[in-house]
Amino acid sequence: MARAGILLLLLIVCGLSLVTSRYQARKLFVELERSRQQTQTYEVEYGRLQLESSTWSVPARIDRLARGSLAMQLPEPGRIQVIEVPPTQIFLRERGKEVTSQTASQATLQGATP
Repeated sequence: MARAGILLLLLIVCGLSLVTSRYQARKLFVELERSRQQTQTYEVEYGRLQLESSTWSVPARIDRLARGSLAMQLPEPGRIQVIEVPPTQIFLRERGKEVTSQTASQATLQGATP
């Protein structure tokens, strides 16, 4: 009789653990599906934002707005000045470093040329 009681108790514990694990699996599956749906929503939003960004940055649109809304115009050829930037400063800017006269001279000493 004691054996039957232990087996019955063991059967109940196993049944409860099975129900609990199935519940957790379903709960995790629902969470996974929500995450997938949210990922898809973000991907659609990202694509829309990329399209919007490319539309806003079309050179013809920028030129039209600059001339129309801001009353800007191209400078006369005599007013254009070309500024030469040393290759070391270009090299440092491409790597996202702040360029000062000290960092430019240090980079030159260390051989950091493009």
